[in-house]
Amino acid sequence: MHNSANKGDIASSVLLPGDPLRAKYIAGNFLENAVCYNGIRGMLGFTGTYRGKRVSVQGTGMGAPSISIYANELMEHYEAETLIRVGTCGSIREDVHIKDVVIAVGASTDSGMNHDRFGSICFAPTASFELLLKAWEAAKAGGVKAVAAGVFTSDKFYDDRLVSKRELMTQYGVAAMDMETCELYTLAARHGRKALSLLTVSDHLVTGEKCTTEERQTSFNDMIKLALEII
Repeated sequence: MHNSANKGDIASSVLLPGDPLRAKYIAGNFLENAVCYNGIRGMLGFTGTYRGKRVSVQGTGMGAPSISIYANELMEHYEAETLIRVGTCGSIREDVHIKDVVIAVGASTDSGMNHDRFGSICFAPTASFELLLKAWEAAKAGGVKAVAAGVFTSDKFYDDRLVSKRELMTQYGVAAMDMETCELYTLAARHGRKALSLLTVSDHLVTGEKCTTEERQTSFNDMIKLALEII
C-alpha cells in the first residue's frame, strides 16, 4: 500500500491533483476541518468538508503508472466511488485557449498500459456521463469557459514525435494532451466507479502560449470550485 490512511479516513468522493502540494493547497483553501491522512513518499492526502459534504483530495504524481497506483488503492481498499482529476493539459487546438477548462469526454492514448491489458483490442475509456453533464451545466452556470472534448493521454512529456502526434490527434477533434486521464477512466470502468477529468489549459502546444503564475492560480481555482460543486 502507498497510503497510510485507515479505512474510513478517505471520503467516497476524491479530487485527484497530480501535484501533492496542490492537494495541500486545495485542502487549506477550499475544505473545512481538513486532516492529512497520508504522507508516504510525500504524496499528500487530506479529508475535510465542502458545504457539509465530506471530500478527500489525494495527490497522484505524474503519468499513467503513478495515478494507477493511487486510483487502484482508492477504489479497491478505500471504497472511493467518485474520482475527479483536477489537473493541467496542453491545448492542441487553436479554438481551445489558455485558461480554458477541458472536460474530458474520453481519452485516446499511446500508453503501453492499455495495450498490455487488452492486446489487439482498442478499449475506449470515457467519463461518467452523470459527472460530465453536471460539470458542463455547472461551468455554464458559473461562467467558466469550458470545452467538452476528447483528450490524448501520452506516456511521454518530452516526445520526439510530439508534433506528428499532435497534428494527427487534432485532425480527429482531440482538444488537449495530458498524462493521466486514460488510466483513470480505464480503472473506473474496471471497478464500476464514476470518474471525470477536469483539465485547465496551462500551455498551448500550437501557439506556444503559457499561463503566468497568477493566471495558473486563478484559473486553477475555477476548476477546483467546479469539481467541488459537482460532488
